[in-house]
Amino acid sequence: MKRLVTIVCAAAVTAALAACGGGSPSGGPAATDGGGASPAEGMTAVTVGAIPIGDVAPLHLGKAKGFFEEEGLDLTIENTTGGAVSVPGVVSGSFDFAFGNTVSLMVARDQGLDLKYVVNGTRASDQDDVDFAGVVVAKDSDIKSVTDLEGKTVSSNNLANIGDTTIRTAVDKAGGDGSTLKFVEVAFPDALAAVENGQVDAALILEPFLTSAIKSGARVVAWPYRGTHPNLDIGGYFASADKIQQDPELVEKFTAAMTKSMNYAQENPDEVREIIGTYTKTDPALLQEIVLPRFDPQFDRDAAQTLADAVLKYGTVDEEVDLDALLPASTQ
Repeated sequence: MKRLVTIVCAAAVTAALAACGGGSPSGGPAATDGGGASPAEGMTAVTVGAIPIGDVAPLHLGKAKGFFEEEGLDLTIENTTGGAVSVPGVVSGSFDFAFGNTVSLMVARDQGLDLKYVVNGTRASDQDDVDFAGVVVAKDSDIKSVTDLEGKTVSSNNLANIGDTTIRTAVDKAGGDGSTLKFVEVAFPDALAAVENGQVDAALILEPFLTSAIKSGARVVAWPYRGTHPNLDIGGYFASADKIQQDPELVEKFTAAMTKSMNYAQENPDEVREIIGTYTKTDPALLQEIVLPRFDPQFDRDAAQTLADAVLKYGTVDEEVDLDALLPASTQ
């Protein structure tokens, strides 16, 4: 679990950042949303790195609704391919903020990168029988429940990350032994095929691919996020400790704009679905069927502790996670 050390090798230049690799549910080459332009008069430029998936819909929606402009921010959204770009982008100063999942940040801090969340982003569904992430199996599989995953091979889009960590934890909490699972790395768009051709016994799939997989006959046997904690926070927006200390006004404005954006997104799911279609290639009809995450600007401390305990248990990090250093002051 020292692999994040290699991430910072390319922190100096954007081109090298992309060369470091990294997976994403629907990412492609890095792209910009209005990038490169000078900020409008009287506005402060702010650049945010974000993978182009449904989790970051409030960011795009907030820009469209003018919430960032209201805070005096001229927002540029840089599409990334995941943590291997967003983490070094924040470290190098290419991004003021970036979106990243909670385990990625725990690992980054474990490797000595002084990163901290400023505001939450996504939370597991509040429904017991549905979520935006599920572990699927073939319709004729003998696997019927989460504990049946014991000893099986399961795919996740990244290894030693939030996917395999939550699946192991969900198996443990259901009375099984999550340490017996074997994981292989398969991108979400390819995961259903990996199940159907027998490459893996089960696969973690996120929306919008999850709904497509279910419509194709796959069965969901586990909701790993909710199985880990009913209020599990999946990811949020982070910055370097230096940025937070040196530019508290920017952090305050960004946090205020994101808080407005997430509250609005939570209250207006139809607009969330619509905005996702503007920065992804998701079929509009499918967008009406997918399960959306909950959007909450506040982290759940108890859920974060559950995840922190899990990453230490499974050796994803070497040292106990310091949640006070990772989470915003409002969560202390």
